[in-house]
Amino acid sequence: MAELNRNYIAGEWVTGASEIENRNPSDLTDLIGTYAQASAAQLDQALDAARKAQAEWADYGLERRHNVLMAIGNELMSRAAELGELLSREEGKPLAEGKGEVFRAGQFFTYYAAECLRQIGDNADSVRPGVEVDIRREPVGVVAIISPWNFPTATASWKIAPALAFGNAILWKPANLTPASAVALTEIISRQDIPAGLFNLVMGAGREIGQRLVESPKLDAISFTGSVPVGKGIAAAAIQNLTKVQLEMGSKNALAVMNDADLDLAVSLALGGAFGGSGQKCTASSRLVVHEAIHDAFVEKLVAGAKAMKVGPALSEGTQIGPVASEEQLNANLDYISVGKSEGATLECGGERLSTNPEGYYMSPAVFTNTTNPMRINREEMFAPIACVIKVASYPEALEVVNDTNFGLTSGIVTRSLARASHFRRHARTGCVMVNLPTAGTDYHVPFGGRGDSSYGPREQGAYAAEFYTTVKTVYIAAGDVD
Repeated sequence: MAELNRNYIAGEWVTGASEIENRNPSDLTDLIGTYAQASAAQLDQALDAARKAQAEWADYGLERRHNVLMAIGNELMSRAAELGELLSREEGKPLAEGKGEVFRAGQFFTYYAAECLRQIGDNADSVRPGVEVDIRREPVGVVAIISPWNFPTATASWKIAPALAFGNAILWKPANLTPASAVALTEIISRQDIPAGLFNLVMGAGREIGQRLVESPKLDAISFTGSVPVGKGIAAAAIQNLTKVQLEMGSKNALAVMNDADLDLAVSLALGGAFGGSGQKCTASSRLVVHEAIHDAFVEKLVAGAKAMKVGPALSEGTQIGPVASEEQLNANLDYISVGKSEGATLECGGERLSTNPEGYYMSPAVFTNTTNPMRINREEMFAPIACVIKVASYPEALEVVNDTNFGLTSGIVTRSLARASHFRRHARTGCVMVNLPTAGTDYHVPFGGRGDSSYGPREQGAYAAEFYTTVKTVYIAAGDVD
């Protein structure tokens, strides 16, 4: 009998209305555990407990709050090997990536632990004589965090850490595909010096628990990472209660490879950016915009590199591409292979489901050539190990193609020209721009977010997170007469 893992509500571990199974996508015979699904009544209980606990937490001294976040971060980093293995086992990314993700999650907590001590306000003289003005940030209140399965620990942590640092209470609804990582992080948080009810883990289906959560008038803010349709639905629900929202959604990132590029570097960046994490990254390089002068040589090396990548179980030594996260995701990926062929693109390699023993959700990395930007495979986020090459005749055309998208999260250019690099970073219409670096890979101490359909609301990460997790208060003080 698999162990039942419970929700954490109002300071207690509790069973739910039902349970789901969590299976290893590398080995479908491996049952990781069963996980409780919260009831509507439990969600309401968590909301009420969070409101009460938030007021207490906001009154904690700054060093006391700092110590809580530092303890969480240090434990995550010290247990990165153990928890990274669990993450890779349930999500499917290679073990090195799983360990790295947990360690990075710890860094988010230690960074925001320091931010607890850097909450410095502003002051000003009023236009009225004898009046001074004090401007400070205060907690926004009770925050719902809805996190995705592709970075189950890191994405959740870069939301949870600033929410706690700035004095808020949390209801966390993780993705149902990766509940084990959620329970592991919650267990660490539950042992800290925090009020009961400050942090709540509420697992459940998005259409049920998630929808009820975002519709609740008891929330002050919602931070969501996921698809565009779901994000728009959350925004529509939130506006009914004027709930503050922060949405990180889809992408269609482009890497522009110019005729003066270091070819081996360009291929390395494209392979890592397109196929790392099985292409299941919001920052993945799904469009490769390549100058015609080096197009053929680039494609030859790219295809050879893709064919050479080792696809295998997440925990096996040497695996470069693990399975995709679910059967639903795998079927969607294979559908896009059919779409690309039907649109006239040439499938140079990959795009097949791989037979394995034991069975898992494996597919070979795919490269399409002879693609054009209007094709569906270049317009829609696939979240798959599929790279589409678009041939262009010049740098201006490359920039135009890079910007011709409804999304705007990351973009990159590979070039030896300082002039081109400088022009690109100023004119690429994305929230993050990379020069001679992969489009996937960002730092934790600087802002992250995009434009267009990629993002809505204040930026995540770094000091910019305060824009979302706090509200500004302006205080006017009459000094009075001096005796």
